[in-house]
Amino acid sequence: MNIKSLLLGSAAALVAVSGARAADAIVVAEPEPAEYVRICDVYGAGYFYIPGTETCLKVGGYLRYDIGIGDNHGLKSLDKEDYFNGVAADINDTYFKRMRAQLTFDARSETEYGTLRGYIATYYQRDSVSGTYNFGTVADPDLVGPWSSTESSWALEHAIIQLGGLTIAYTDSLFETLTDSAGTVINDDIGVNYTPGKTHLIAYTFDAGNGFSATIGVEEGSGVLYTIDSYVPHVVAGASFTQGWGKISGVIGYDSNYGEVAGKVRLDVNVNDALTLWVMGGIGDGNELNYYAVWEGDWAVWGGAQYRVNEKASLDLQLAYDDGDNFGAAVGVNYQLVPGFNIRPEVTYVDYDGDDGWGGYLRFQRSF
Repeated sequence: MNIKSLLLGSAAALVAVSGARAADAIVVAEPEPAEYVRICDVYGAGYFYIPGTETCLKVGGYLRYDIGIGDNHGLKSLDKEDYFNGVAADINDTYFKRMRAQLTFDARSETEYGTLRGYIATYYQRDSVSGTYNFGTVADPDLVGPWSSTESSWALEHAIIQLGGLTIAYTDSLFETLTDSAGTVINDDIGVNYTPGKTHLIAYTFDAGNGFSATIGVEEGSGVLYTIDSYVPHVVAGASFTQGWGKISGVIGYDSNYGEVAGKVRLDVNVNDALTLWVMGGIGDGNELNYYAVWEGDWAVWGGAQYRVNEKASLDLQLAYDDGDNFGAAVGVNYQLVPGFNIRPEVTYVDYDGDDGWGGYLRFQRSF
């Protein structure tokens, strides 16, 4: 046997052994390709595709800390030392405090009937509260006094399903939203209320695409007096027209429980890039039971302005007056210290038919 034959034989033996061992080896499967989160820019910033679907989701919210003082926003408390010593109530002024944590979820996808949307806003908050407690004893049964404490609460603020122009929701009444609530101050209901609050509703909105839109809806109402007590719902209808100069909008609400009607009309004007002015009027007998006439008397008027000083700061003003001689005013500053963190001091004044008072409010908010 020559050297060449020996080398060829050795190589053949090595190949045979390697093949036998390969047959016994564990084969590791190739990993599935990872599906990374994709950005969805169809509906604006912050949306991403839910993996494996064509639904876009945006998660947001804020952390908010509020401080209130004075006649309008502060609390009355009982002196704790006097309380534990059984002494008559010594009333003191103290702060109102609130810490709120809110989360929002906005899911959207396109269908043959238009955009399908689901929106949820929920929050948990801790408030300082006050009230009156009867400290009466056998010797003095009329001894009463205020107290201050803290309490926690959770709320579902909005739950909205939308498909094209159809809306099915628990949210703010259409009587509020169709005229864009009120101004840009924190305490926009100071002095004169403008909204009946939150309710279940079903509505349809027609959008002409040229700035004009119209909405009609039915609502359940809320509370003991204003929740519907038959199969006849409250009815709300409104329309708006928006252009570069601003917007004009109006709404009418019919209370089916009491057969009462109320309405509001609002005008917004963009004076320039920095200044926006608005005025809103309401009509309806607020002295009768009426879910939508939330002011006093036959009419109410609100007005205000926002002046954007620069990219970080704006000045906000709102005034309100109604047929019952109730007056409210609020002026504040909205300052963005850094993106996502705003500081908002505000001063308010109210006069309820001659009984007036001042208040101060300070808000810190981290939004995301």
